[in-house]
Parts: sequence; structure tokens; C-alpha cells
Amino acid sequence: MKKIQKNKKGFTLVEMVLVIAIIVILAAVVFFSVSSYLAKARSATAKIESHNDAIIDVTAAIDAEL
Repeated sequence: MKKIQKNKKGFTLVEMVLVIAIIVILAAVVFFSVSSYLAKARSATAKIESHNDAIIDVTAAIDAEL
């Protein structure tokens, strides 16, 4: 009887599915982290703009008195 040699080349389907699952999980973690940071940045920007508007109002009031 001849020995059948299997040349293992490439990846199995299970290995490919595992790699894709890991990539999807990492992408989800990154997506939710980035969305959280964007929400915090929008909140900080709104506070800064509100502060700037208050400074503009005070400056306009001072200019009106002069």
C-alpha cells in the first residue's frame, strides 16, 4: 500500500472563521470606544462655545457702556 501524503497548504475554514470573528470583535470595541470619545468631545466643544458666547456678551456690554 502506498502512503498518501497530504501537503497542508493554506488555512482551514475553522481557522478563517476564528480570525474573522476576532477581527469583528476588535472592530466593535474600537467603534464603541471612538463613539464614546466623540460624544465627550462634542460635549466639551459645546461647553467651550457656551463660554465663548458669554465672553462675547460681556465684551459687547462693556463696549456699549463706553
